Amino acid sequence: MSVLLILLALALLIAGAWAGISVLVLAPVLAILATLVSGEPVLAGYTQVFMQSAGGFVISFFPLFLLGALFGRVMETSGAAKRLATATTTVLGPSRAILAVVLACAILTYGGVSLFVVAFAAWPLARALFAETGLPARLIPATIALGAFTFTMTALPGTPSIQNAIPMITFGTTPFAAPGLGMIAGVAMLVLGLIWLQTRARALAGDPSPAMPEVPARDRPLPLWVALLPILSVGVVTLIMGSVILPALDTSYLGTPRYGGTDLSRVQGLWSVIAALTVALGLALILSPPPNILKAINEGAEAALLPLFNTASLVGFGAVIATLPGFEMLRASLDGLSGGNVLISAALSSGALAGITGSASGGMSIALDVLGPALVTQATVQGVDPALLHRVVAVATGGLDTLPHNGAVITLLGICGMTHRQAYGDIFIVAVLAPTVACALIIALGMVFGSF
Repeated sequence: MSVLLILLALALLIAGAWAGISVLVLAPVLAILATLVSGEPVLAGYTQVFMQSAGGFVISFFPLFLLGALFGRVMETSGAAKRLATATTTVLGPSRAILAVVLACAILTYGGVSLFVVAFAAWPLARALFAETGLPARLIPATIALGAFTFTMTALPGTPSIQNAIPMITFGTTPFAAPGLGMIAGVAMLVLGLIWLQTRARALAGDPSPAMPEVPARDRPLPLWVALLPILSVGVVTLIMGSVILPALDTSYLGTPRYGGTDLSRVQGLWSVIAALTVALGLALILSPPPNILKAINEGAEAALLPLFNTASLVGFGAVIATLPGFEMLRASLDGLSGGNVLISAALSSGALAGITGSASGGMSIALDVLGPALVTQATVQGVDPALLHRVVAVATGGLDTLPHNGAVITLLGICGMTHRQAYGDIFIVAVLAPTVACALIIALGMVFGSF
């Protein structure tokens, strides 16, 4: 009964989000109801679990949401996004606007930029490109999701994403685990996603294109390098900060109670992206300042708040669900899935938990905490390379995690001004179905040919 309660709460969350109910209201209400029906202390569950987790997310990621929204707004209102859109359509042709957005997102995420930040940065470029080529606005969220939430997050060898890092601890692997199979999975996701989006673009011909904000005409066209440099700087500065500058600094002070008793490895990624976005925003303001800088800054700051708190509210919901007795029973039942083929068991258990929590990294962490030792033992007995197991788990969690209650989905839809009813169907195809097919493909190839 307690397991059914969790599944019911999840179903109501998905249904409510689809119906357009704000998750700022929906998530805490359902978390409280689930706590009440489970016989757990309601107020403690709300203030000590829900709010602690939601608040922790805001504390950790507020700078990324704020800087990302500011950067996106400045790029848009300065005309830089439109200049990049025009150049892209000139080089690739109007028929490849979707591919251009996907590749731009992929480059940023593979360069280590958070997918939340990529959503903010890619939105003005995507809107300009879609307006330039007459593509339907409702496909923008799925196009960004394909580039940022799929193959660069879980499949491509060497990707710096957290989803590619978590399995290394359990399986003793590297970020380049099973590179051949990772490339096959990545290509499968990309091709399937592009085929779907191009097919949908033709089917939706005549649907409204995105409306562009008014940008005052300039005396001279904005040079392409001026529009391009701030975006390129995000990936470059992130890489340099994370691999060169921060490791060279003396950060032993982080271990003191004043700074939370932490170490560089826990904040390195966050610091790198904050520095990169600060540099990118500074370059954009210096090289191509908007006509009204104060207005652009204010609008960008306001645009950051709703996606941030929507996502934080969902994080709080997931934290409450994870404390209920039914969740422990669910974890225990998933342990039984490890009795058969180790690859299929790993994919099913990690994928299911990613779907329930609405988080690839969260579901993967829970699954590997519970099943990790058993999976390693099974892999040894069955002669399965841990690198293959690493890649299967990563790809599996990157599919079902992108259900309607996923924080990144809520954020992306909020940035694009879309509802689930308008845009989620296409997100589901490119970010849930395509990764699931890719996972099944590499499991089949791994069973026949092993890891490569």
